[in-house]
Amino acid sequence: MSKINVVIAEDDFRIANIHEKFLEKFEEIEVVGKSLNGEQTLQLLKTKKTDLLLLDVYMPDMLGSDLLPTIRLEFPKVSIIMITAATDKEFLEKSLSYGVENYLIKPVSMEKFDDVIQDFIKRHSLLTSNHVVNQQYVDQLFRHEKKESSGNGGKLPKGIDEITLEKIKAVLQEKRDGLSAEEVGNEIGASRSTARRYLEYLSSVHEAKAGVVYGIVGRPERKYYPI
Repeated sequence: MSKINVVIAEDDFRIANIHEKFLEKFEEIEVVGKSLNGEQTLQLLKTKKTDLLLLDVYMPDMLGSDLLPTIRLEFPKVSIIMITAATDKEFLEKSLSYGVENYLIKPVSMEKFDDVIQDFIKRHSLLTSNHVVNQQYVDQLFRHEKKESSGNGGKLPKGIDEITLEKIKAVLQEKRDGLSAEEVGNEIGASRSTARRYLEYLSSVHEAKAGVVYGIVGRPERKYYPI
């Protein structure tokens, strides 16, 4: 999966740096630019391929909420998450009317920020997948489905989404002689660390098993097999 390109529009560079530092923990995300005002924000959107904009309301030259009509007209595919100290209901209503993904009120806890970004990554993954559009797919997209795993009978843990999990299970079933995390990652277009996270989860719920194989130079390699 290609990286999710993020622009941070925040007039306080210290907060912008905190957001950037936090986003670095998500291997699916790359921060492609930071802006301190509305004019810089529009310029970045014109010059950088952007999937997600983290947008503050209060900026020195204009309100972030006043940028929404222009962004929707010129960059309709850019998703927006508002992050602001503004508690005026009119800002919230305007943001909702322009289809923002979420609205975070400062100070934002790291746990809340993490949940919102994880949700966006899952939604983006669904939208960019080649999944057949059926009711199950739509329910997942609108977050109405209880995401359950047959292996644990409950909700999937944080960092594990159902679409990617099913892809990896299918790959294991097809290549029954065993695959490494790197090989699985190559099959589904994900990084080795992402693939390993899912493979270890499948091992923990007894839907896969892991074993160590020694290569021709004696270097041990962990391989995963379907059960």
